[in-house]
Amino acid sequence: MTKVFLVTGGCGFIGSHLCERLVAAGHTVRVLDDLSTGSRANLVAGARLIQGGVTDADLVRTALEGVDGCFHLAAISSVARGAQDWVGTHRTNLTGTITIFDAIRALPGSRVPIVYASSAAVYGDCRTLPIRESAAKQPLSSYGADKYGCELHASVASKVHGIGSIGLRFFNVYGPRQDPNSPYSGVISIFASRLRHGLPVEVFGDGSQTRDFIFVGDVVAALIRAMERPRPSATVFNICTGTKTSVLDLATTIAKLCGLRASIRFRPPREGDIRHSWGSAALAKAALDLNEPTGLEAGLREVLTWLERREVEREDSNGLEAGGPT
Repeated sequence: MTKVFLVTGGCGFIGSHLCERLVAAGHTVRVLDDLSTGSRANLVAGARLIQGGVTDADLVRTALEGVDGCFHLAAISSVARGAQDWVGTHRTNLTGTITIFDAIRALPGSRVPIVYASSAAVYGDCRTLPIRESAAKQPLSSYGADKYGCELHASVASKVHGIGSIGLRFFNVYGPRQDPNSPYSGVISIFASRLRHGLPVEVFGDGSQTRDFIFVGDVVAALIRAMERPRPSATVFNICTGTKTSVLDLATTIAKLCGLRASIRFRPPREGDIRHSWGSAALAKAALDLNEPTGLEAGLREVLTWLERREVEREDSNGLEAGGPT
């Protein structure tokens, strides 16, 4: 059965992959994106772009008219930007989410279900590993605080207004279309971009700090499964692999896949960096019937292939602009 979905942030890294999967399944997709961090180039063929922000209440109400479900991914995820523009990022990350809930509350008839992106940042520096959903929420950044605020308001939306939702606490998501030149980029896209050219990468501290890296395709599968599940209340799941990888192992693995030896420059540890962060995937796997996650090496190969293809496309484009052969 085909449906109509709104995807906020649908021109971003995760959102574009989600839209691609939804369109391929025959669904009608609307994208609400202000293109401040997303790219028009990521707009999937067949999806309709409504350009604007999630804090624009009138625009949000228009975008939600007649939809069967809403995937809310729009956010400013840069911790550094959150520190510099505290109010501005808060407006997008939390006020934007409340604006979505409020618009759904005002819709006539049955409530539109919503699946939204939360983050492992809600846990802060959790010392009990692997991190389970019941762990204390002690965010260390305004981004983490806003994401936890989204979860709290989702609970209010359920209890007061009867809006069902599922929040997904993403751990370290990676994959194609994560621009290594963007300030919002993850460590994998940065390492892969540099190591494939034999360039050195910077590792802060001794490199033994660990993260839970999950491939974007697995995140998209979780988003879709969550939308398919009934949600009488506000539920939240970790979206992770349950496997820890050290930063040093990550660098050496990427270099190995490139047939090179990793060149690493060690820097002093960064103040406030979390030492270890990896989650338990058991609850989400059981509730959402998720498959085994993509292995790290398989996911990294897809990133490297995408980077190579992007580089060739840019070279071809530059050649055409310079009057080269067609």
